[in-house]
Amino acid sequence: MNLQNTKIVPHLWFDREAVEAVNFYTSVFQNSSLLDHSVISGTPSGDVDIITFQLSGQKFMAINAGPTFKLNESISFFVYCGSEKEIDRLCESLSEGGSVIFPLAKYDWSPKYAWVKDKFGLSWQLDIEDINSPQKILPSLLFVNEKSAMVKQAIGYYKSVFPDTKVIMETPWHPEANKPDGSLLFAQFRLAGYLFNAMSSNQHHDYDFNEALSFMVYCDTQEEVDYFWIKLSEGGEEQPCGWVKDRFGVSWQVVPLGLDKMMATKDKEKLDRVTQVMLQMMKLDIKELEKAFLGD
Repeated sequence: MNLQNTKIVPHLWFDREAVEAVNFYTSVFQNSSLLDHSVISGTPSGDVDIITFQLSGQKFMAINAGPTFKLNESISFFVYCGSEKEIDRLCESLSEGGSVIFPLAKYDWSPKYAWVKDKFGLSWQLDIEDINSPQKILPSLLFVNEKSAMVKQAIGYYKSVFPDTKVIMETPWHPEANKPDGSLLFAQFRLAGYLFNAMSSNQHHDYDFNEALSFMVYCDTQEEVDYFWIKLSEGGEEQPCGWVKDRFGVSWQVVPLGLDKMMATKDKEKLDRVTQVMLQMMKLDIKELEKAFLGD
């Protein structure tokens, strides 16, 4: 599995802290580095940093785009640490200047586990156990409040949208939780070769999914862009610049594979042209973006 060529890439939205956050994350995780950094102008948020980086060999993206959206615990990253030394190190580093949601300790679900929020507001669940996969960092979706019984429903929906899907494990709610039959407390599943965890909570929370943490879906062709745009927005919401919010409130960006190369150009005129054309779009049009890039 080439983690740099996965179809799905997590995308982090920051106010103005993206560069500082990426530098911090790449200093904490092994096999991590900055891959690209571009600045686009003329957006509603002014000048916007777009940063591509890798953590533990996995691709991520981050932007500085203003205070509109704030990271919260609805989507965290579950890290399979594989050793006591590593979980201790990560817990200390990631919680410094942040906060601890679950202190590092033994729990029913793990011999050693912690849930921490870092100084930038991003949440991390740390487990001493390893995972039989090169992907050691998994996005974890937390279904809360009226969505708390929807984990199984959501996974079924995502399986209908993405190729190469598989449910790895399911943990049902205990009957005493008074959830509908078949409701899941925890699940792990794979979409297009990329692993996710999903969880639900029986407590009330004052947060839910938002655009601060979205998932980029890379598409080879316009046909593929059209497919994912229709499927992921069905029952949800179409948004500008290739963004959609699905029926459960999770945000996705449906983007052509070639857009990264366009946005990484050092030719400011090309970058500005592509940016201005993209800002006028809802679903992204590959031919129009390429025409803008080439100046046709």
